[in-house]
Amino acid sequence: MEVDYRAAFELAPVGLCLSRNRVIVDCNAHLCDMFGWSRETLTGQSFLVLYPSAEEYERLGRRMVPILNAKGHYADDRIMKRASGEVFWCHVTGRALNRDAPHEAGIWAFEDLSAQRPVKAELTAREREVAARLLDGLTSKEIGKTLSISHRTVEIYRARLMRKYRANTTADLVHKLMAGS
Repeated sequence: MEVDYRAAFELAPVGLCLSRNRVIVDCNAHLCDMFGWSRETLTGQSFLVLYPSAEEYERLGRRMVPILNAKGHYADDRIMKRASGEVFWCHVTGRALNRDAPHEAGIWAFEDLSAQRPVKAELTAREREVAARLLDGLTSKEIGKTLSISHRTVEIYRARLMRKYRANTTADLVHKLMAGS
């Protein structure tokens, strides 16, 4: 039996897209449904349209390069934005087709986590980044190193998150971030 790779791409249980220089070359219907855009609209668009802010798009793009250079793949949980403007937690996994030029071409998978982890509080771009790293189980020092900020700055953002989510401990904050409460 011959495998129909186009059908596999189209029917995958996650959103998939092919990219060149952070521009969407092709995507499947699941990705379009998840983000609320048509394939015609997304094709040829920068990934920027899927991010809550240009700042996050730029910062994450810079952060991915050394990881893609070293490993050839990248994965994280982050807050993304639908066409409606609604933000949601998304697991993103990608593979560079050329490690030496990681944004040159890649394949990316997007999994909507909003059913398990709704976004309830209004968060700044940096708060979203710190929250995502807390969910990865990183310490303030590890988060600071990852985001190229001091661990004391991370602690300030963690304190803001704790106030917004009315959490008493970091463990309580992580639980509330996961539950979206």
